[in-house]
Amino acid sequence: MLANLPNGLTAVLVENHAAPVVALQVWVKVGAADERPDEAGLAHLHEHMLFKGTRRRATGEIAREVEARGGEINAWTSHDQTVYHLVLAAPFLGEGLDILADVVRESSFDADELGRETQVIVEEIKRSEDSPSRQLSRELFATAYRTHPYRLPVIGTPESVLSFQRSQILSFYHRHYAPGSMVLVAVGDFDEAHALAEVEKLFGDWSAPSSANLARAVEPAQAEPRVRIVRGGVRETRLALAFHIPELLHVDLPALDVLAVLLGQGESARLPQLLKRGSRVFSEVHAYAYAPRDAGLWVAGGTPVRGQERAAVHQLLAELGRARDELFSELEIEKAKHLLESEQVYQRETVQGMARKLGFYQAAVGSLEAEAEYQAALQATSLEQVRDVARRYLTSASASLVALEPEDAPEASSEHLLSEGDLLAQLTRALPAWQGSGRLATPVTTRRAVAESEPGLRAALGDKSALVRRRLASGGNLLVMSDATVPLVAIRTAFLGGMRFETQENNGVSALLARTATRGAGGRSADQIAAAMDGMAGSVSGSPGRNSFGFRAEFLARHLEEGISLLADVMLAPDFPRAEVEHERGQQLQEIHAREDHPAGLAFELFSKTLFTVHPNRLPVGGEAASVGGLDGEQLRRIWETRYPPEAMTVAVVGDVRADEAHALLDAAFARAVARAGPRARGEPIVVPTEPRPVSPRSARLELAKAQSHLVVGFLGASFRDPARFPLDVLASVLSGQGGRLFFELRDKRSLAYSVTAMSVDGLDPGYFAVYIGTSPEKAATALEGMRSELARVREERIPEVELERAKRYLIGSHAIGLQRRASLAATLCLDELYGLGAEAYREYDARVQAVTSEAILDAAQKFLNPQGEVVAEVGPGQVG
Repeated sequence: MLANLPNGLTAVLVENHAAPVVALQVWVKVGAADERPDEAGLAHLHEHMLFKGTRRRATGEIAREVEARGGEINAWTSHDQTVYHLVLAAPFLGEGLDILADVVRESSFDADELGRETQVIVEEIKRSEDSPSRQLSRELFATAYRTHPYRLPVIGTPESVLSFQRSQILSFYHRHYAPGSMVLVAVGDFDEAHALAEVEKLFGDWSAPSSANLARAVEPAQAEPRVRIVRGGVRETRLALAFHIPELLHVDLPALDVLAVLLGQGESARLPQLLKRGSRVFSEVHAYAYAPRDAGLWVAGGTPVRGQERAAVHQLLAELGRARDELFSELEIEKAKHLLESEQVYQRETVQGMARKLGFYQAAVGSLEAEAEYQAALQATSLEQVRDVARRYLTSASASLVALEPEDAPEASSEHLLSEGDLLAQLTRALPAWQGSGRLATPVTTRRAVAESEPGLRAALGDKSALVRRRLASGGNLLVMSDATVPLVAIRTAFLGGMRFETQENNGVSALLARTATRGAGGRSADQIAAAMDGMAGSVSGSPGRNSFGFRAEFLARHLEEGISLLADVMLAPDFPRAEVEHERGQQLQEIHAREDHPAGLAFELFSKTLFTVHPNRLPVGGEAASVGGLDGEQLRRIWETRYPPEAMTVAVVGDVRADEAHALLDAAFARAVARAGPRARGEPIVVPTEPRPVSPRSARLELAKAQSHLVVGFLGASFRDPARFPLDVLASVLSGQGGRLFFELRDKRSLAYSVTAMSVDGLDPGYFAVYIGTSPEKAATALEGMRSELARVREERIPEVELERAKRYLIGSHAIGLQRRASLAATLCLDELYGLGAEAYREYDARVQAVTSEAILDAAQKFLNPQGEVVAEVGPGQVG
């Protein structure tokens, strides 16, 4: 249903009864590109301030109300829009709409809260400075755009953010926040007529004039290539090469999207196939079209293999030139169209995915019918049109190349060091302006109704079927849950093992086994496997966990038989080709080398290494350089043969498939794969050492030149079987989330961080309970004191009933929201069955959480969060003390 209220508000309401949840979004048609020169970051600041209290709700109450209704609330800001979104249990549709209406209509913009929140945004900016991908994006846009506001970071700068006064916020709000400038989207388990009545009640009496956004500066045509190299702050080189392309609604956009998929999306696309797995000059490579409201960018880039930087640029440019010179094959373009079409199917798995798509088309494009028109244009795109847009847009004059390099990059005389002069010369030679004939005509597409491109969107969806249990002929357990609401199938397989069976000497073997299994299996080459996955618009990958090892597969339902056949090969008949093993080992070693580019993850690795002294949980998932460097194909085969026989496997299948069909296809495919692989050796039972509980505090610190310090404070936790598991989960919920104590006390009240959270991680053996914060180095000591103070409170005081109920409902709601995707449900069924909890355990989750009392939480906190067992890990530029 599309409804236009008299005050100008547009409402998009779509029923979807697949899960008892609802997604609500308000799209405001203003973004960072609509700011005045003295307002840099002000659109993003609104995203923060609208959650900081209204006339009816104080700071923190908005998030607490949402979480008390089993929901999650957040927002994002782009150059063109600001979006406020929440997902919550369906019975609370009215309350959710009331909260959104209150937020966008009645925010108080308190001056004191403004002062605190600007400090939080400064922490957010510092966090982005420690992220190589965000730094690369920032540099790319600043290089490609010289005049248009897209050149400026959405978040602003510390100087601009700290300069804002309340009067500026109010001025911006009154200019841009009006019903005529908004689109409200609701998707989920509700009645459309009832939802519309609620919208009219809460938004219908709002009258505020809509002001036209400022005219944006027009980016002049770029006349020559631009190159920028930034050295320092990263451990591995990252590249991004951008070309100017037209705005969102331009007729060339479908062909440019197809070109990006052909070159850089999917494992069998040309860049991954030729430059990652072929010449192996990139460890990761991609391409995409960024098409905002105004003229955008077509981007190709990735992470070169260390020592291959110049070769990577040269070969990337050569492939772009080839796309201009030669036609792609019919097989390639059909596969690309298939992948683009499948994205629409995957979006329909969750109510929030559907809401985001509908909101985008209505707010950014101006019409829900535009999706059908775009899909029709995609399917009508010809090989000649793809080559035509490559010739006209991928030119050196339009190019901007940005590289982030490590500080320890070799000297300029090195044969692989990047230099601006050399890169400019390469660009000019490889991609001159095209001198051929003019552009080809683009066929006019027929307008179609949205319903035609969304089969089943408005149909009766029905309930998920009961769980079916079977015994596979190979000896493993099979679980099937049929759900035909979306034409997708997800499969998860698992064996006991993974990291739990690793040692210091072979640490990283599970990760390497997962990587190499899809690089040659059942007589198929790595390229053939990649092509098969993309042809199914799906994926098959290894899944190395702390407690298990297995595989995950996801594909369109019409490819069920070939998807199962491919999964069987990579899981039960991997070939471990020597060249592929060596290549994947090199990739894994490069990732280990680059760990310092991810300081938060490094802090958790340091924490685990300090907390666990004998258990394999002390080891990093990807291994260490010394252990991974010693692994080879024979070791991988021995691990695979002895630890993961077919009879020890659990398989879960969820999606548009009947149990009998899945059972028959799996039995047949597994039999073929087992026969192809031949007899297996048997391994000895593995004894996993028991971790002793710490009896005195421990701490560890790693000095790293970053903008923030990352702190983890934690304790040895519970196992899956421990009765304290659920009280600890609820305790983590009390502390975390936007309505939790850590967020309110350390972020809202004291502006110590942007990111702060708590978690309880359990396993077959005891895991850990931890709290985390990323903060400025000068605030680290205060942050540590605040974390310890909140941990002391939960050890000493019972959680008040209202707070306890919020935490429990938040857990239950998040659980339901997370299980919307078939892959998530398949993983839950598979792993719970494997670990002895029972595949039906997820149905009991709500009751187990609801049964938790404040006394049980206090007992668990006193037992597990003992200060004598505290472990503190710090990664950053300064010492906490």
